[in-house]
Amino acid sequence: MSHVTSAVRTPLVTGGKTYADVTEDISRQVEGKPTRAWTIAFTISVIVLIYGAACVFWTWWEGLGVWGLNKTVGWAWDITNFVWWVGIGHAGTLISAILLLFRQKWRTAVNRAAEAMTIFAVICAASFILMHMGRPWLALWALPLPNTFGSLWVNFKSPLVWDVFAISTYFTVSLVFWYMGLLPDLATIRDRARSKVSRYIYGAFSLGWNGSAKTWARYEYMSLILAGLSTPLVLSVHTIVSFDFATSVIPGWHTTIFPPYFVAGAIFSGFAMVQNLMLIIRVVFKLEDYITLEHIESMNKVITLTGSIVGVAYLTEFFIAWYSGVEYESYAFINRATGPYWWAYWAMMTCNVISPQLFWSRTIRRSIVWTFTLSVVVNIGMWFERFVIIVTSLHRDYLPSSWAMFHPTLFDISDYIFSFGLFFTLFLLFSKFLPVVNMAEVKTVIKSSSEKLPASVSGVAKGERVANPAFNKSVE
Repeated sequence: MSHVTSAVRTPLVTGGKTYADVTEDISRQVEGKPTRAWTIAFTISVIVLIYGAACVFWTWWEGLGVWGLNKTVGWAWDITNFVWWVGIGHAGTLISAILLLFRQKWRTAVNRAAEAMTIFAVICAASFILMHMGRPWLALWALPLPNTFGSLWVNFKSPLVWDVFAISTYFTVSLVFWYMGLLPDLATIRDRARSKVSRYIYGAFSLGWNGSAKTWARYEYMSLILAGLSTPLVLSVHTIVSFDFATSVIPGWHTTIFPPYFVAGAIFSGFAMVQNLMLIIRVVFKLEDYITLEHIESMNKVITLTGSIVGVAYLTEFFIAWYSGVEYESYAFINRATGPYWWAYWAMMTCNVISPQLFWSRTIRRSIVWTFTLSVVVNIGMWFERFVIIVTSLHRDYLPSSWAMFHPTLFDISDYIFSFGLFFTLFLLFSKFLPVVNMAEVKTVIKSSSEKLPASVSGVAKGERVANPAFNKSVE
């Protein structure tokens, strides 16, 4: 009786790839010369970065008066952009840590780029902390240094200090997780390097990786330990960011729903940004066999879930404002929907609540064009969410004489543009000099998750019949 096998899982690697194919396809973009498309994109990013850096320097030189802030709206674009970038940085840790602990194999092709995105997004978020300090050379005062350094000890009751601890911890753990995951692939690039300089650089960063069984065992242990450490961070970082608002007494901010609401929104926007980046990468680097429609659909399902949670949170806010019986709280939310910033509120509702529901359709969920478009729409909506929470809660004070409107200036906009230049410059450098897909982890799923396995990889003799017709065709 011949051996019978049945395809249970949807393939995660297509095209009948072997282990050698994986190495060749993913290493190609590191070892080859920069493509014309990459060079153009990098040049544009650097130009935007230089322009933005000049505007940031001018902001520090002239002072924060160049922003559109006033005596009523003391926080606006700076903190909006900070929270937005921190939120985008959440998807990388979720894909790396939580999906690793849950043994979700579809994470293997997207985790590397998502982790890099996390690190670069946190750097962009930190830049806004430095910007709105006004005097960035005193940033060390936010750290709990002894008074002999010339600063008073920080106020540990302030959520702004908690931000410093949470984000620095998040950045450190994410960086270690990302770098440790790179070691096997760096060793592969080292062993394939043709020039002495490349061999030396990649060899130094691969930390003497030799591929022995003991090395792999320690790598697996390390991954699980870091995943366990990172998992609480996914929940804690944006929870602490939400405390910047929730611990105040301002109507519209003083609510206990903010921590889970912010965490869901962060994962929502983070996955949308991952989708945008991965859809571009799979085309530019010809990685369609590794970043498949199954990966795209799985991420769209997460976007649908978190988008629905965010929608429920929006409705809950209105209910609690009414149920509290506090007229100021009720007015804050009515003002959001019908006041001067109504357009921002309804843009937020349309982008974050209505548009993700289109992903209930399998056709749209598996469409490249729809996925890319809706992911951009989601991130626009999440920016408006932070803007609505911050500005509309501040611009109407208890005293009508204090009411004011916020209008962004050129430097508000330019400092935001700076963060995009910084993010894409770093991401493009990463995509050129490091493997954007985790070769080592993709190889672990080839046997169990490949569409058309060559006989040499599948372990099935060429003349052997199996239950899956697609498999029969591939091995004969």
